[in-house]
Amino acid sequence: MVGRCGAAHFAQCVGDVLADLILVCHFLIVAFIVGGLLLVWIGALAGWSWVRNRWFRYLHLAAIVFVAAEALLGVVCPLTVWEDALRGGARPDSFIGRWVRQLLFYNAPEWVFTTIYAAWTGLTLLTLRFVPPARRATPASNPPV
Repeated sequence: MVGRCGAAHFAQCVGDVLADLILVCHFLIVAFIVGGLLLVWIGALAGWSWVRNRWFRYLHLAAIVFVAAEALLGVVCPLTVWEDALRGGARPDSFIGRWVRQLLFYNAPEWVFTTIYAAWTGLTLLTLRFVPPARRATPASNPPV
């Protein structure tokens, strides 16, 4: 009987750790979406060439479009669903889990978040226009050797 309780406790601990990892990944995605746009504008003013990297810029656009589309369609973020499933609906007990969750989740009507996501997507699209990614090299500029 003790072995079964130990195994159940171990499984819950593993679930909690996985839930915390998902929560940290969720936070990093939010930081990428928010910080990425801010850094593009700062980098454009400072002359940083990396802010015009095509991969970075279009991955950034894809991330915020995904979030805005979820909100507009009324779909719950899969990371939130997975985290909640791993926790069994309980609040995080770990120090990191509590703090990261407080940074990510706020109490406000759904339309507030949808509006913010749509506006951030619009700003990201405007940024692509005013601070465009670097163009690819054309074949004419790279003559064969």
